[in-house]
Amino acid sequence: MTNLRLLAPLAAALALGLAACAGKEAEAPKDDVAEAAPVTEGAWTLDPAGSRLSYVSIKAGEIAEANRFEKLSGTVAADGTASLDIDLASVNTGVDIRNERMREIFFAVAENPKATITAKLDPAGFAGLAVGQSLTRPLKASVTIKGASADIDTEVLVTRVGADRVTVVPTAPVIISTDMFGLTDELGELRALAQLPSITPAVPVTFSLSFTRS
Repeated sequence: MTNLRLLAPLAAALALGLAACAGKEAEAPKDDVAEAAPVTEGAWTLDPAGSRLSYVSIKAGEIAEANRFEKLSGTVAADGTASLDIDLASVNTGVDIRNERMREIFFAVAENPKATITAKLDPAGFAGLAVGQSLTRPLKASVTIKGASADIDTEVLVTRVGADRVTVVPTAPVIISTDMFGLTDELGELRALAQLPSITPAVPVTFSLSFTRS
């Protein structure tokens, strides 16, 4: 009985000690999040493996087909200067002959290997973004294809998925048309080669871009 009376307070003290340790461990992730450097510090580089850019083309007025670009690269500097390069030769329509025509006729990749998107972000608008948080921001970007440029206005959802990783997606598809870049004749040539009654000149573009801190 004496031993039991001695062990009881010892067990209670041990239980309290373990509970205190468990509480400290549970709070550790919050401390890590709090110590994460603001997203405005340093430069960010696009992670190609975790990024996608695709569009939907419509032929004969009713047949929709998904297309994408396989190779992307880009950066966001600390001052908010952002750029994205699209390797036009990496276009993937799901059909080899169509890929070839897109590369040689539509984009003429031998002379115009890439499309470029540039934008100027306001770093102050992202300074308070914590790990696990998202925010939406308007975005005005300049798109250049085959030497022709056009401004695009959209809205993006930015999520900080880690201390050194953010993702960017549009809140709605971005509409791009051939008229914006002087590609109407090239589209007509593709339509004639494919013997189609029509190819819609406007396409919705979507993307999911993942950036890591350099």
